[in-house]
Amino acid sequence: MKILLVCAGGMSTSILMKKMSAYAAEKGFALEIMAKGMNEYEEIVPNFDVVLLGPQISYKKAEIENESKKPVAVIAPYDYAIGNAENIFKQVETIYPHK
Repeated sequence: MKILLVCAGGMSTSILMKKMSAYAAEKGFALEIMAKGMNEYEEIVPNFDVVLLGPQISYKKAEIENESKKPVAVIAPYDYAIGNAENIFKQVETIYPHK
């Protein structure tokens, strides 16, 4: 699975990216994950299966879905804040269940 994390500047999602990578390794499934800011995601989004947004840019969800043609979800604020990778992967499963 290939997940693109997008937030305002890419900094907070970088921390989350590390937690999600560790969780995937612990559970034994393949994951390619990258964190980018709003001004950087457009050129690389075609390489990913799913786009997850930080809560601070939730207002961009419809725009990113229309432009990327990818499944897009806004990470629940509490899961985002504490880096709850398990819950975030459950959220991914709801928008991209066949992988």
